[in-house]
Amino acid sequence: MKAVLLDAASLGDDVDLGPIRALVDDLDVHRLTSSDQTHERLEGATIALTNKVVLDAELIETLPELKLICVLATGTNNIDMAAAERRGVLVRNVAAYGTASVAQHTLMLMLALAASLPLYQTAVQGGAWQRSDIFCLLNHRTLQLADKHLVIVGSGVLGTAVAKLGEAFGMRVTFSARPGDEANDSRPPLATLLGDADVLSLHCPLTAATRGLIDSEALAMMKPDALLINCARGGIIDENAALAALRNQRLGGLAVDSLPSEPPRDGHPLLDALTESLNLIVTPHNAWITPEARQRVVELTVDNLREWLN
Repeated sequence: MKAVLLDAASLGDDVDLGPIRALVDDLDVHRLTSSDQTHERLEGATIALTNKVVLDAELIETLPELKLICVLATGTNNIDMAAAERRGVLVRNVAAYGTASVAQHTLMLMLALAASLPLYQTAVQGGAWQRSDIFCLLNHRTLQLADKHLVIVGSGVLGTAVAKLGEAFGMRVTFSARPGDEANDSRPPLATLLGDADVLSLHCPLTAATRGLIDSEALAMMKPDALLINCARGGIIDENAALAALRNQRLGGLAVDSLPSEPPRDGHPLLDALTESLNLIVTPHNAWITPEARQRVVELTVDNLREWLN
């Protein structure tokens, strides 16, 4: 039984693939795989393991020996699920592997924005502290998290973990109703919470209901010193509108861990704005990358393989 891992680079070089090797006769590991290499590498394989490599209908139809696709992530948008079902190929993904890692990263962003860390770091680098008339710098407002209102969109394992961390800092936490399903949700709609939110943290999937969820209209409802954090998916916020609000002092801070296109080879306005004096943080979709979380991806994939083998 042959298995092929198409994009091992997405897991990192320090991840132990031994538990997967122990379950298959042969494991071919490729650091990266381009679209024109995929068929050749999967030919004769029973199991395909992929994180972001696309397995489309045309490819799946030409791999008669393929029986199982293991996605090394939660999202399966890179797999043609209908084609896999037609061919009888099972598709298994992994979930909740990075809960602690992403929650920790979210709190890091929240704390950094609350302290206006990007602004003060720039000030120190520019010599402002050295030239100060007093012992400290007081140029930029900071936010004490205790007794502040944290509004979370997304009440799954990630949102729940962030809520617990927020409560540990003395924050009052409210989950919004599921976007697009407010009529069937007992929790308050997001629109009714925006005006009172000191921090808004997004942990929901990107769907038709959440695309552009935080747009110029939503931003206008928020306090001018509120903090906005997106550790979910790019496109849930209107990044251009959020950047405009930040520049015009209608938003206190903005931090994102994802952008609509990744990697952003054609650039993005938020990346360009990092050179400006703004309370802005952009991290490269790495909230999930602690060694523990990446190894957990392997462990959950092993669970999927064992279940299929049995």
